[in-house]
Amino acid sequence: MQFGLWWGKYGAMFRRAKMDRKARQVALRIGGSRVAMGVAIFLATRPALRVLGFGEANAGGEALAKLGGGRDIAIGALTLASRNDLQALRTTMLVSSACDLADAVALGMSARHPETRKAGIGGLLSGSGAAVAGLWAWRRF
Repeated sequence: MQFGLWWGKYGAMFRRAKMDRKARQVALRIGGSRVAMGVAIFLATRPALRVLGFGEANAGGEALAKLGGGRDIAIGALTLASRNDLQALRTTMLVSSACDLADAVALGMSARHPETRKAGIGGLLSGSGAAVAGLWAWRRF
């Protein structure tokens, strides 16, 4: 819980800092989407990779996709769990946005190859969009 100092009728007083409602909604939607995407990738790896624009993956590709799915589940769950703690939600959104930005860069780099071009462009657009939305929410907290 975060408190701020303000000057009232009787001098300095403490009050709870208010959470921006729109930023909280954006953060919770990002967190929920991240959990849903992570569960889909973790439990139904091959169909999820096809939907995302990747071709058939070998065992190594599936394992890496499951790692990413697990990471998304963890970050999304942490975001949802910190929904009532302004400082924790702010920190979580910064970490979440950094991961989205890293995903956008990595997938954007994979767009150079014809076999991953569709997934790379989609990942670049969705990852950068999520990073911008997350940083917007982080800044408003």
